[in-house]
Amino acid sequence: MLDNSSLAGNKAMVIGGSRGIGAAIVKRLTSEGATVAFTYVSHIDRAKTLVAGIESEGGRAIALHADSADASALERAIADGVKALGGLDLLVNNAGILIMGKAHEFSLEDFDKMLAINVRGVFVAAKAAARHLPRGGKILIIGSNTSERAMAPGSSIYGMTKAAVARLVRGLAWDLAANGISVINIQPGPTATDMNPSDSPHADWVRNANPQKRVADPDEIARFVTYLARPESTYINGASLTIDGGFSA
Repeated sequence: MLDNSSLAGNKAMVIGGSRGIGAAIVKRLTSEGATVAFTYVSHIDRAKTLVAGIESEGGRAIALHADSADASALERAIADGVKALGGLDLLVNNAGILIMGKAHEFSLEDFDKMLAINVRGVFVAAKAAARHLPRGGKILIIGSNTSERAMAPGSSIYGMTKAAVARLVRGLAWDLAANGISVINIQPGPTATDMNPSDSPHADWVRNANPQKRVADPDEIARFVTYLARPESTYINGASLTIDGGFSA
């Protein structure tokens, strides 16, 4: 059964919602009463399993296939999501990729791939969603604490894309203010997902570089996202909010 109804009646879309932080966000939003459409780019089995699990708990979720690197596909998915939901109150953009590599060795192909998903995809989704969001609607973007500090070699290009997102959010807050739409950038630190596996060569360093000596659980990020989606967070706008256990302190 649903935990509570703080988002009852809300219609939300999560871009990149089939696994990791995205799946945790979809689960949290539906547990609080929202109906959620989410996109996935691969592993349809994971998307179907997520929908089935939510429906078994009394919630409702809709899975839509879209690659955030494909602007037309992303725009179609948002239009299809709005139609299926019967409107839109919230967009959460969680789609992103991480390709590590020192700048002087980084391929132009990988550079363009990260820009397409991590920056252009954020812009395309925000632009498409803004056409449908009402006054009081929100756009929440999952960025990264690497926009604030490099912290490790090989993260320069990824961090650049997340810094671009942080700056875009500040501008979007001004551009969409007249429409009554708030835009917030959420900057997680290392989190236990496929992007940051516990058996990676750098796993021990990542844990020890955090004052809490651990990485985040995806649900910790999802709880913060859900708070920002609620009505009580109305005066937060244009901000980049870091949630990393002190990693970047």
